[in-house]
Amino acid sequence: MNWTAHAAHLADRVTHPGSRWAGPVAGIPRHEFVPRWWHRGTEGWTLNEGEADHQRWLDAAYGDRSLITSVGPLHADHAEQDDHPVGLPTSSSTLPSLLVRMFQHARLGNRDELLDVGTGSGYGTALACRRLGDLQVTSIDVDPYLVDAARARLEHIKLRPSLATLDATGELPGAYDRIVATVGVRPVPAGWLAALRPGGRLVTTIGGTSLIVTAEKQQDGSAVGRVEWDRAGFMRTRHGADYPPGPREILAAAREQDGEEVTTGPYPVVDVEQAWDLASMLDITVPGILYG
Repeated sequence: MNWTAHAAHLADRVTHPGSRWAGPVAGIPRHEFVPRWWHRGTEGWTLNEGEADHQRWLDAAYGDRSLITSVGPLHADHAEQDDHPVGLPTSSSTLPSLLVRMFQHARLGNRDELLDVGTGSGYGTALACRRLGDLQVTSIDVDPYLVDAARARLEHIKLRPSLATLDATGELPGAYDRIVATVGVRPVPAGWLAALRPGGRLVTTIGGTSLIVTAEKQQDGSAVGRVEWDRAGFMRTRHGADYPPGPREILAAAREQDGEEVTTGPYPVVDVEQAWDLASMLDITVPGILYG
């Protein structure tokens, strides 16, 4: 399959010719990292298989959008065509422009050692390897299958970073000049600051919000951070194959059942989860709120 022209076009869209990320984006076969993915339509989550429609595969993989690879505990690689999982997305291949922006916030130097938190499909790890060299990249994820699949797909394109299955909210192995997380956390785990070398830089998002936070570690072990003039949304960290059960089941039932009084309001209803700025404001003022 001729993917190189598609990758070059993607690089033109998400970088500029002088960017150090143009080469990595143009040179990575993203479709190989997402052979199957989930699409949410009128019937819920449905499976897409790249080999069944090469043009659709190329359009999806080299479009600047996120591709959901796991819903709940079910990864697309393990699904059947008639599967329609119910639950929250638990892994994805993040849209390339956002990956590039997160790495740019890290201000990577050529000799920096990077910890990539949230391996996912492995595509972001591949970009980092092409930018820095695979010996300078470590990537971790809580899901053993994601790590194993990413390792195989990275090796297929001759990239061999250090990969590990690990709960990122705990203690981290090693020491790093840069830590970039493509998962949302709240609060920032203490282990991240401990693993960051003095002078190092951290880039992450605050879980439940669209806020990108960066911080530099000081010589005395403290950190100085800021909220960037940029926005991003990532899945929250989890401690296993799926998020723990919660009151979302009650909300799902409420959507289908009539209450004691049913009325029609005069104003449109906002889908709060899709309105990032509004969702961020609410999660800061009333953290943990759920939307029906």
